[in-house]
Amino acid sequence: MWNTIQRQLFPALENELGPISAKDKEFIKIVSLLDLRSHMNKFRWHGFGRKRKDRISIAKAFVAKMVFKFDHTDTLIEYLKKCDDTRRLCGWENAFQIPSKATFSRAFKEFADSRLPQNIHEAMVIKYCGQKLAGHISRDATAIEAREKPVKTEKDEVTPGPKRKRGRPRKGEVLPSKPEKRVDLQATRSLEDNLNDLPTHCNVGTKKNSKGYKETWIGYKLHLDCIDGDIPISAILTAASLHDSQVAIPLAQMSSKRVANLYDLMDAAYDSPQIHEFSKSLGHRPIVDNNPRCGEKVLMDPATKSRFAQRTSAERVNSNLKDNYGGRNIRVQGATKVMAHLMFGIISITAMQIFRLLQ
Repeated sequence: MWNTIQRQLFPALENELGPISAKDKEFIKIVSLLDLRSHMNKFRWHGFGRKRKDRISIAKAFVAKMVFKFDHTDTLIEYLKKCDDTRRLCGWENAFQIPSKATFSRAFKEFADSRLPQNIHEAMVIKYCGQKLAGHISRDATAIEAREKPVKTEKDEVTPGPKRKRGRPRKGEVLPSKPEKRVDLQATRSLEDNLNDLPTHCNVGTKKNSKGYKETWIGYKLHLDCIDGDIPISAILTAASLHDSQVAIPLAQMSSKRVANLYDLMDAAYDSPQIHEFSKSLGHRPIVDNNPRCGEKVLMDPATKSRFAQRTSAERVNSNLKDNYGGRNIRVQGATKVMAHLMFGIISITAMQIFRLLQ
């Protein structure tokens, strides 16, 4: 793959287009791994009504939007009209062939509703990473700020039960059972059921940063699983207020269908018996930073600590997404569209990291 692109495709394109910029080369590398055509059957024109604009070219343009760090679709369209090379790489020979902003918006909604970026990412991960054994999966979550109002959720009305005296129950007294926690139920449910149970509305989130200070934001939270090489293999978007531990098991279920790995690396937010047991049930060894919970912190042995250092892979991916692939420039509203926007960035990161491993 690398030899084909580097030694054959780039020289052929330079003969046709002239010198290719570094960003255009990055764009070519990403698109060459996506296999967009195999995912576009549902978007093709089937002979009824007005012929649609080519959705493959529009999907490529949204990838270019991530690569070139354009905040707005208007900026992308203006750039494509002026830059012949990128426009032709997307599939439009002339500037008048570029669709309007409204067409871009409709196409983006179609892509988001059909989970096109997620499907492309899953297929790419299985094709290029699924045949090899991954050493580590690094799990982490990051704040995603959105430009929308947080949804106010009404608290469920709880009917107070009969009051009982403090202390031990009387002989023969039967105590009412406590409702099961989400993390207790997740291990026995399917991935689809677990995903449907996770809240995805926009709300207010709070978490401690690396320096121990609390940070608050309005929007969502993106949960990622990354393997060695800083390759994101699974992603789930939830409400900002959801605790990281509530998504560990669904992420593990999703990743186990795509990649086989040996170790699960997680920070102290994921330190719970249920998560440890589920990781072991998959045949993995969980390495989780200890959460003392008012007790004494259990330190790792030197070998485990050295292996746990690989968990920074997830942090590097989060930083790369926000700094270089649109993670801080959310201009759409609603979890479905926000996830689609983020996934165009994630598939770009995944493709580039896979390409680096192929060199």
